[in-house]
Amino acid sequence: QVVLQESGGGVVKTGGSLSLSCLTSGFTVSNYYMAWYRAAAPGNQRELVAGITSAGKITYGDSVKGRFTISRNNVQNAVYLEIDNLIPEDTAVYYCYRDGGWWGQGTQVTVSA
Repeated sequence: QVVLQESGGGVVKTGGSLSLSCLTSGFTVSNYYMAWYRAAAPGNQRELVAGITSAGKITYGDSVKGRFTISRNNVQNAVYLEIDNLIPEDTAVYYCYRDGGWWGQGTQVTVSA
């Protein structure tokens, strides 16, 4: 059974940092495209934040380049998202995604002015 479990969200002030984790089970992360998406509100379209292919190629959404860093730990079978220099526009629910349509439940990030 494929499971994606995000954690690490919270409330931070503008300019702060957060580290999000996506712990997985039921598959090997290094074999799949993994990504982080976000949605400003439930039901809103999800925006691609960052993705990493099985080969390790990384892409970022234009709005987060230079501030977000995606990484993968094959031993822990997990994917991470380091978020620096947060701005209020980063407020959203952040979702972990696996190729094939698998989603986690999301973790809320709220950035206060």
